[in-house]
Amino acid sequence: MLTCLLVEPFNVKSKNGKRQVLKLNKTLYGLRQSPRAFWKYITEKLETCGLMQSKFDPCLFIGPDVMCIVYVDDLIFWSRDMANIDRVAIDLCKLGVALEQEDDAAGFLGVSMGRDSNTGLLELKQTGLIGRVVEALGLDDGYAKGKHTPAETKPLVKDEDGVPAAEGFSYSSVVGMLLYLSGHTRPDITYAVNCCARYMFCPQLSHELALKRIGRYLKNTSTRGMIINPTKELTLDAYPDADFAGMYGHEKPTDPACAKSQSGFVIVFAGVPVLWQSKLQTETALSTMEAEIIALAACMRELIPIMDMVASLAVAVGLTAGDVNMKVSVHEDNSGALVLAETLPPQFTPRSKYYATKTIWFREEINKRGIKLLKIDTTEQLGDIFTKGLAQPTFEYLRFKIIGW
Repeated sequence: MLTCLLVEPFNVKSKNGKRQVLKLNKTLYGLRQSPRAFWKYITEKLETCGLMQSKFDPCLFIGPDVMCIVYVDDLIFWSRDMANIDRVAIDLCKLGVALEQEDDAAGFLGVSMGRDSNTGLLELKQTGLIGRVVEALGLDDGYAKGKHTPAETKPLVKDEDGVPAAEGFSYSSVVGMLLYLSGHTRPDITYAVNCCARYMFCPQLSHELALKRIGRYLKNTSTRGMIINPTKELTLDAYPDADFAGMYGHEKPTDPACAKSQSGFVIVFAGVPVLWQSKLQTETALSTMEAEIIALAACMRELIPIMDMVASLAVAVGLTAGDVNMKVSVHEDNSGALVLAETLPPQFTPRSKYYATKTIWFREEINKRGIKLLKIDTTEQLGDIFTKGLAQPTFEYLRFKIIGW
């Protein structure tokens, strides 16, 4: 992993032969236009070296032999041959970009990448961030017991009349760290973190205890991360799911949120999770089928751009369209949602017409792109871990299917 420094060479001498220096009138840091100026600078330099900006992700640059991902001033390069990366790095230095190679232990954006000594598989970990979370929650004293699941089976409610927050940690700071952790290497805590994040601005003691439960779970699994074990077949699978009115009967009936459903999905490429989400639906579904359709539509909005990106990356690594042979499947456990999403031309009923219009756009994409909609058993629905708190056996089974342990 390389860090990019914006350095332009300045070597000017006066008439008497002495070197001159520049006087700084105003610092670049803090200016509104600074990020934009740096981004235009690094984009121009990378394109000069033959790495063209992707149409699907502006932070992805693709060259004939090297690919680069840019996050602010952190760059990570990928190539089949290390010599190609060295060549691009030398070219960037010649253009005036100062590159500094960081230690492998630092990882990329706090994510360390190491291979297991027994299996040889790559595992992405964030042990440093987990340690900071455990310390911030005050669980580093050695007496806190670990938990086997990050969330209870019953939902986390607003608890307006509950005991006020009394713990001595910053609730929003811990939630921020957990959101970063769950979005990179720990999809198993995504649902629990989403529940806690809803009450960022009005936490009660019950919400703080829910955060500490996540901390105890992370302390119990601090040395684990996401195991990368790709399959040889280039398949793209999506697992959308929904929990219909999951807080109904737990939250106050006067609170509109009690009737909202929880959406969750995970998109897996070649056996490796690449995108996952757990989110409370913004609209109120009136049936299980409608909640599943809303979740399916949200999943399809993310799946279609990933399909295009995978196709472009396949060409970059030397795979032709025939060699890719990418199979895309959406796994759904609700039969009604499958029928409504597959039927073409659409056949509406009075009970489904008002929300069936959500399916029109992705129904066209499903038929145009050859996406398969497959019925899956509820016990094999990977999206279930993102919609509700599960019992330990079910949770550990789905966790193994997603991140490999």
